This record gives sequence, structure tokens and C-alpha cells, in this order.
Amino acid sequence: MKDELLVDKHLARRSFERAAATYDAAAVLQDEVCRRMLARLDYIKLQPAAILDAGSGTGNALAALGKRYPQARIIALDIALAMLRRARRRVPWWKSLLARRPDAVCGDIERLPLANAAVGMVWSNLTLQWVNEPQRALAELQRVLASGGLLMFSTFGPDTLKELRRAYRDVDRYTHVNRFIDMHDLGDMLVASGFADPVMDMEYLTLTYDDMRQLMRELKAIGAHNMTRGRPVGLSGKRLLANVSRNYEMFRRDGKLPATFEVVYGHAWKPQPRLGPTGRPVIDIKPEKRF
Repeated sequence: MKDELLVDKHLARRSFERAAATYDAAAVLQDEVCRRMLARLDYIKLQPAAILDAGSGTGNALAALGKRYPQARIIALDIALAMLRRARRRVPWWKSLLARRPDAVCGDIERLPLANAAVGMVWSNLTLQWVNEPQRALAELQRVLASGGLLMFSTFGPDTLKELRRAYRDVDRYTHVNRFIDMHDLGDMLVASGFADPVMDMEYLTLTYDDMRQLMRELKAIGAHNMTRGRPVGLSGKRLLANVSRNYEMFRRDGKLPATFEVVYGHAWKPQPRLGPTGRPVIDIKPEKRF
């Protein structure tokens, strides 16, 4: 991956910290994807003792996960402390007397501060697009899963914000839209990380706006603006923004500007270890190749 497309993690943390207060009002797409992911759990037979919400944000899945798995310990993990504080406030203090309150952990999904095999399910809604090393992140999620545990996630695919990317094309030498990973590449990474039976699918969701500034304000409100290392330094000039806005107008339909999001869904299992006749784990030994 080119260095200019890497996510600036320090900027990402600050951006999501600032967006904690405005996130819930603007996160229409995130909430909709969360609901669609929750519906998929109807077809999964699993009763995990502990669940990791990896990239929990303000905790839009916590109540539903708690209701579905009332006996499970739920761990909300996010890179932004302000997001976690807001997530904790979703559960009133009096409800915590009747049910277990989620634990909050501030950390990076690429370096999880959890023990091996600590949870029976990992839930991650629209978070993997912010990692720089997706293979490493998936390996970390596999590490903290117990054998027989489930990873369920969503992320954005390469066609996300394709209109905005096209509008910025050739206006300057900087990057303006984050890079997104292809669904098939993610499937390969799951297998390479030790997951079994991966299932991947995707769909397109389109939001519409009166003008480009409305889209940019919404992205800023959820903390999801340009965080690439190759982003412009300082504010963009009025002339550049005018050119980008004019380019975006070619996509206007029925009086509205579309913003396309390619939503990728996936789930996979951490396999149970294979056991030999004596009950000990079977370890595959591959012969060394000699040339």
C-alpha cells in the first residue's frame, strides 16, 4: 500500500474524539448497517460467554447484543476514549443494577489489549476500513477468539464514495478519499489468518444530499473525513472546492447528489483444534522445500 494512503492513526483518534458528541445524530448509515448485521445473527447458533465489540464507537450495537446474549460479558473497544464514554452512557445506571454493564477498553484493533482466546464472538461494524494492516487486524481478532468462536464484521468496499473520489480526480496531487479493501481480498485474508468457512457478500447503499458541502459536513460529524497521510496540509482553497463541487454536479439526479457506499459483510469461525487418537492437538508439519 502506498504510504500516502495509510491512515494517520493519531489524526483518526483525535477526529473520533471530537466527533463523539455529534456522531449519533449523523450516523444514519452506520446504524442501518448495524441493524442489518444484527438480523444476520438470527441464523447463527452460538451462545458466547464473552463478546468483543471491536470499534464500538458510541455503542450502537451494545443494547441489542446485550438483549440477545444476556449472560455474556460484553467488551466495548474503541480507539477514541470519548466514544467509549458516550457508549457507557447508553446504559442507564439503574439498568446496570439488573444486568451486566459493558466493559470499556480503549485500544487499537491492530494491537488488541486482550488475552488469547478471551472471547467467544467478535462483532465489528464498519471499523476495518480504518486499519493500515488488515491482515494483522484479522490475525489479532483470531487470536482473541476462543476455538469455535465467531467473527462477524462489516466494512466498506472500493466503490465507497466513488463520486467524491471522481470529483477530486486531477484537481491536485493529494489524496482525498481513504482506500477500501476488496471483498475477495478480505476473504483471502480471513483464510490466511486461520479462520474457517468464511462467508462474504456485499450490497450498495446510496445516500443523497442537496450539495457536496452537506456530505462533507456529515462525514466530519461522524469523524470519517480524510485521514490519509497524503491529505492536504491545511484548509483547501475556495477555488479547489469550487472545482470539486462542479465536478460532483455531473452525478446529480432528480435534484440530489448521490454518495455510494459499498458495504461488505463477512463472518468466519475460529476452528476447533484437530485432535489425535490420544486427545492431543494435531500439528501439521510441512517438509522444507529444497532447491
